[in-house]
Amino acid sequence: MQKKNRVVGAFAGLALAALALTACNSGTPGADPGASGGATDAANPWTVATDVTLTGSPTFDRIKSAGVVKVGVKEDQPGLGYLDPVTNTRSGFDVDVARWIAASLGFDADKITFQPIASANREQAIVNGDIDYYVGTYSITDKRKQQISFAGPYFITGQGLLVAANNDKITGKDSLTADETVCSATGSTSIQRIKEQTPAKTKEYDTYSACVEDLKNGQVDAVTTDEAILIGYAAQAPDQLKVVGEPFSEERYGVGIAKGDAAFQTFINTMFTDGGSTWQAIFDKNLGASGVKATQPKVDAAE
Repeated sequence: MQKKNRVVGAFAGLALAALALTACNSGTPGADPGASGGATDAANPWTVATDVTLTGSPTFDRIKSAGVVKVGVKEDQPGLGYLDPVTNTRSGFDVDVARWIAASLGFDADKITFQPIASANREQAIVNGDIDYYVGTYSITDKRKQQISFAGPYFITGQGLLVAANNDKITGKDSLTADETVCSATGSTSIQRIKEQTPAKTKEYDTYSACVEDLKNGQVDAVTTDEAILIGYAAQAPDQLKVVGEPFSEERYGVGIAKGDAAFQTFINTMFTDGGSTWQAIFDKNLGASGVKATQPKVDAAE
């Protein structure tokens, strides 16, 4: 546990972290650079653009016609995409990236409709037009690109393992045996990798939180997904859970959009490229308390 991205204790209270940040350039392509659309709240390092134009994007045309932005998200991932069951407020790096995109399109927070969508249903929700875009630890893969397109990547992480705090047998992917059961989300790249690369049995749910509950109750031996997600869970229950081993993949998170909407893809990629300081502020606000240091990855227009 010496790696800086394993400093689990620093994640305590991560879901509540909200640093006071000054507003900075949102990097909005196609917007009037002199228009701010109103002041933002101190915790949000973006402004709502006005007079946004985006020619040739069916997604943008649909958003403008509806007057709201429909965004697919996760809501059980502390620090990334989380819905507080008590306050009913959303927080996390992915959620703020989704808000940043909406603001760059000219839509404030009250014009966003968030829809929690399970991993296995993401492509279909985009194909059906149920959502305008998806931001929720969504790994860019060639298989998924057969059905949808991606903007980004906006974050890079790696697959890891979460085990019980008193488990000294499982030390990483290569220590897994046929006696162990590993849990992850249905349709995720993580569960497929475990099936292909280890002899372990697998168990699948729609949400990672269900896997974590099984782990706490001793019904599975490990939970696997991206380390960025697992560290958040370990921070919530450091006496019960820990992250072990080295990352054994590279996961490139992208924004899922309708296939072939090149104008919308270019808009988001330009926003990422021009808004590096906003990206860093969003990261620091949501994940900075962990002690993890990160820089914004370069976007790939070919995604």
